Amino acid sequence: QVQLVESGGGLVQAGESLRLSCAVSGRTFSAYVMGWFRQAPGKEREFVAAIRWSGGRTLYADSVKGRFTISRDNNKNTVSLQMNSLKPEDTAVYYCAADKSSMIVLRTATRAYDYWGQGTQVTVSS
Repeated sequence: QVQLVESGGGLVQAGESLRLSCAVSGRTFSAYVMGWFRQAPGKEREFVAAIRWSGGRTLYADSVKGRFTISRDNNKNTVSLQMNSLKPEDTAVYYCAADKSSMIVLRTATRAYDYWGQGTQVTVSS
């Protein structure tokens, strides 16, 4: 079984930065594509970023491109999301997710991901 635990959320002002981390248990972590999603109140969960198992390729939603950076450390079984220049519209619960069916293809649909963390709240004030 795979378990994901996010941390690092909080309350910041617009323009500031936060770094989210996701600790993953499971021997095959390095074989999964990992992703970050977010869900704002009253909205559907949406894709934010994904990273290939090797870390060599990444994919971002247009809304965060150039501001957010996803990375992973397969030795420590962690995946991180560095969020810079935060905006009030980035306010949401952020979820870490694992796609066990893919090592290479970066998918954006929530249904493609098999394992999910409990989420961490990010609030950006204006």
